[in-house]
Amino acid sequence: MKFAQEFKKQLQQEGFPQKWVDSAIPYGQLKKCLKRVTNELQELGLDKDTLAQLAAAQSSASAASESQHGFLYLLDEEPSKTRHLRPRLTVFVHLEDGVAVDATLSPATRDFLGKIASRGSSGSPTFSNASSAEEGAPSDLAAPSQDNFNEKSGRIQAPESVSHFSSVQKIEVPLVFDGEFFDILQTDVSNLDVLQDEEQQRMKRDVIALGQDISKATKPSAGKKAKDDLTKWRDIFELYLDARVFFSTRESDHGARSSAQALKQLQWFQQEVLKRRLVQGLKLKESREAFNRFINVNAVLLQNLKFQEINQIAVRKILKKFDKRTSLGVAKTFPVAVHSQRLLAGSIAKDLCAQVSSEVIATIPQLDDYLCPICFAIAYWPIRLHCEHVFCSRCLVKMQRKGERFCPLCRGDVIMKAGSENFDTAHAEFLKEYFPKEVKEKIRANELERGKEIFGPDYTDRPCCVM
Repeated sequence: MKFAQEFKKQLQQEGFPQKWVDSAIPYGQLKKCLKRVTNELQELGLDKDTLAQLAAAQSSASAASESQHGFLYLLDEEPSKTRHLRPRLTVFVHLEDGVAVDATLSPATRDFLGKIASRGSSGSPTFSNASSAEEGAPSDLAAPSQDNFNEKSGRIQAPESVSHFSSVQKIEVPLVFDGEFFDILQTDVSNLDVLQDEEQQRMKRDVIALGQDISKATKPSAGKKAKDDLTKWRDIFELYLDARVFFSTRESDHGARSSAQALKQLQWFQQEVLKRRLVQGLKLKESREAFNRFINVNAVLLQNLKFQEINQIAVRKILKKFDKRTSLGVAKTFPVAVHSQRLLAGSIAKDLCAQVSSEVIATIPQLDDYLCPICFAIAYWPIRLHCEHVFCSRCLVKMQRKGERFCPLCRGDVIMKAGSENFDTAHAEFLKEYFPKEVKEKIRANELERGKEIFGPDYTDRPCCVM
């Protein structure tokens, strides 16, 4: 199936909002415009084969002693319009008495370029003002390549020695339809950037509101049902983090997911939640509603990612087709020159995943974030050192008994300086509120360890039995 039909079918069948469909890359319109570009070039004698010959002439090492020529195709920004692209085709040819003599050019093309050069010498705007009749390009000037492509500006720069050879003339070829092509493409890329920015801001507001509602529904002080829901939400988010739906931090598959990968991971997450009956365990209506909204946020994010992907593919395809039919080489220069901040700059998923983590998942404290770095149990009683690292009191006492001075995390000389004033009361209350079970287990373990220190290794905290 041709891409134009496949692209249109995807836009219709994926359930995108009509506003998105209307803003999608007009691939069919661009194909028609590209046909006019190729026809215009052919009429001027600069078809793809001729331009390919111009590009290949400089790359031949055996032709170093022969007269060579090339062309530049630049996507400059129009000074009168903010970031509006103005494509310019400049050809460097050898002239003798105003006649192009390059052997690889057809007679019609040589005649056409010669006429432009002769008109240019009398003041015609089609002749570049940067080169006078006495100025030209070096014999080894290449067609667009990675060597003379400036990544920062998105332009191809000619060498400074362009004026040292009087036998080579710089001629700007007057084209019309390539400007129309890039005007359409640039406008639509810019519109998609605006649309995606609007969607991202809307989703950020939804994510913030969702995080606030989950935090309110799972506040331990709200009662037993809220405490039970807090435990369920902790399990739900632990599964979600394991799923790595949109972005992975693992070394084996680090980076953003494709929409197909994200869909697969999201389905796995939902199946695991159902299998473990976590949603059925949510006792508050507010919690169940919040879970549905959480799934919806992920579904909308997946839809945004999918829409971004198919439009990125459409841009790559049409630029590749442009190069194939014209040999002008814009597939690399256009994405840099267009200054796209959303569609071509990266994935919308990465920014929103960070938002979900900070505004939603962080509302449910995870035990792993509150473990003592030494014993890997909950850091209770918490001692906050001068370096701001937190340890449980038992581990700190053991370090002081051994005469250890330096923090195991930052190597700051703070261990022996810690005392009762370093006890973090607010942190202790937080741990008791959100991790009551783990705190009780830690207190019991501390008491058992202290009892063994006092009464010997046979000490047990089991109640005594009187016969």
